Amino acid sequence: MDGYRERMSATLPMFPLNTVLFPGMSVPLRVFEDRYRALVHHLLRVEDPTERVFGSVGIREGYEVGEHGAQWLFRVGCRVKMTDVEAHPDGTFELVAVGLDRIELEHLDTSGAYPVGKVTPLAEHDVAVPEGVVEAARATYDAYREALLRIDREPPSGDLPRDPAYVSWALAALAPLTLAQRQEPLEAEDAAERLRMVTGVLRAELRTMRVLPSLPATEIARTRWSPN
Repeated sequence: MDGYRERMSATLPMFPLNTVLFPGMSVPLRVFEDRYRALVHHLLRVEDPTERVFGSVGIREGYEVGEHGAQWLFRVGCRVKMTDVEAHPDGTFELVAVGLDRIELEHLDTSGAYPVGKVTPLAEHDVAVPEGVVEAARATYDAYREALLRIDREPPSGDLPRDPAYVSWALAALAPLTLAQRQEPLEAEDAAERLRMVTGVLRAELRTMRVLPSLPATEIARTRWSPN
């Protein structure tokens, strides 16, 4: 842990995205812009695959690609490990990345071949999560899945983890949140606060679905959860 903190207090390759990643969340990425292709090449030169790590923060305003790129970034993001990568003849990449833990971006340097951020780790507060908070979150999520089935929408597949911290991240990843709403649980200081946030969002979604039963769920089809 001390070595990790020492590395994290220095620099980390950065890949800002038009989404918010969570620890344990697995996402596919298509890499085609020169600066991020350079970032992937850098990671591939890292001999130990477990050390092929970069950082990601959500783009509050702006774009992932183009001349101006990301214009306004959230400061709290996620340290991410590149797991699978496929190179294409045209120089683009398809890769899978898994969120590891939270970071705070202090400064972003875009003068090199790829963005590099000065970041610090954000530790999770070790707070006991009341059982009632966990059960309320699970029950609300189950009700949400049943509501999706009633309107012929495919709910997320798979069982939730048992550990409260993992449950909080899984529900944050699976809940139908806007970009700004996804940032809130990422910045929450402990699992109990995060679970209460997501439970409130799911309850609000259920109330809306009762009034507008054809309301589609957002984002869930593109979210995958991985405890690794």
